[in-house]
Amino acid sequence: MTTDTYHAPESVSGLQKLGIAAVVVGLVLTGVGYSMTGLDRFYQAYLVAWTFWLGVALGSMALLMVQHLSGGAWGVVLRRPLEAAASTLPVMAVLFIPIYLGMHDLYHWSHEGAAEADAIIAAKAPYLNTPFFLGRTVFYFAAWILISQTLLKWSKQQDETGDPGLADKMAYLSGGGLVVYTLTVTFAVTDWLMSVNPHWFSTMWGPLFMAGQGLAAFALGISVLVMLSKTAPMSHVLTSHHFHDLGKFLFAFLMLWTYLMFSQYLIVYSANLQEEAPHYIDRNNGGYEYVTYALMALHFAVPYALLLSRDVKRGIGSLRVIAVWLLVMRVVDYYWQVAPEFHKTLSASVIDVALPIALGGVFLTLYAMRLKSHPLLPLNDAGLEKALTHHVH
Repeated sequence: MTTDTYHAPESVSGLQKLGIAAVVVGLVLTGVGYSMTGLDRFYQAYLVAWTFWLGVALGSMALLMVQHLSGGAWGVVLRRPLEAAASTLPVMAVLFIPIYLGMHDLYHWSHEGAAEADAIIAAKAPYLNTPFFLGRTVFYFAAWILISQTLLKWSKQQDETGDPGLADKMAYLSGGGLVVYTLTVTFAVTDWLMSVNPHWFSTMWGPLFMAGQGLAAFALGISVLVMLSKTAPMSHVLTSHHFHDLGKFLFAFLMLWTYLMFSQYLIVYSANLQEEAPHYIDRNNGGYEYVTYALMALHFAVPYALLLSRDVKRGIGSLRVIAVWLLVMRVVDYYWQVAPEFHKTLSASVIDVALPIALGGVFLTLYAMRLKSHPLLPLNDAGLEKALTHHVH
């Protein structure tokens, strides 16, 4: 089997062109939005957009490691999309620069004298201080890039040499890598998102965002595989059985995200502590209650009801619509987590839409470039034959 056997179809070039177009449109709209709202709103919208797309890359890296540990036909056909998403992490690290430049606009604790004026910030000052914050960020990205780039390097070597020992090496790295992922993502979302309000804390925060990252990674992977299944060579590989499996995983991560969201709310509601309750009070007033209702209905209830159907999970058209819709709702969820900390009344702006489009364009362009440069299936993976003959017994 040669590396040309599963070369990328023209549709991947179309995805790259879509990404470039999204960058252009997003930047134009960002300029329009910036002229209307100013620099403060830019940084706030950028935080939402950047953490969302970074989350897609990190969720893909985590699922890639799960695949190397567990095997399975679902992971073999999804491996290249997962690798493509994980390959964007070095650029996502560079895209942290606007967060650094906007620290004083985003994080009240970074202001000089904030600790002296607020006892809670003072108590957290050994952790929430600018040098330590930036040092942790460097560490997070160093760990993520090292893990992802090593897995990508070994995957390429596996294609070229067929060395069976590489599968074991990727599995060993993935075992430790998942531990590193869990710890670093928990601290990272605490740093970048929870500390926007230094008074708020939740031990569910890390698992909640990891579940959301996995959900977004599956949603993007399904969307791309549906696109690839339209033409050769993947039209001869992907079947309704593959999509049924992926649909079940999408459903599982949707349920996990919902469970963690409700659990966090239930714990805060039951305790009714002064430090915790304002988080939900702010999101149930000032117009944000409509966003809350939208998340309950459109992020959970409707996709949940649809994904209960076996026919929907096996139907590539319907499954793709749900997957794309869930990606949109993931952005809304990030907005819901961040925006009320800056604006007590709902005030959506053009820039809130523009920046997810612009950064999404960067992500998709890099993503498509990676897909084009490698075979669409791991040619020497031990589970490839099983994936090619995947069927329900």
